[in-house]
Amino acid sequence: MAKSKTNPFEFIQQVRQETNKVTWPTRKETMITTIMVLIMVAFASVFFLGVDAVLRWVVNLVLYGT
Repeated sequence: MAKSKTNPFEFIQQVRQETNKVTWPTRKETMITTIMVLIMVAFASVFFLGVDAVLRWVVNLVLYGT
């Protein structure tokens, strides 16, 4: 089944129509979401730092007995 080609002008119109349907977040929602992401990144960083330290200690214990 062959698809008909859309000319560039129609394509731009369709894109604009779809863009108008999008519910864009407010500035406040964007700021809150950004802060939440930064907090989660900080927690994940601390968690993986701890896991890395524990694994390094276990590997040193197994390999060197110290």
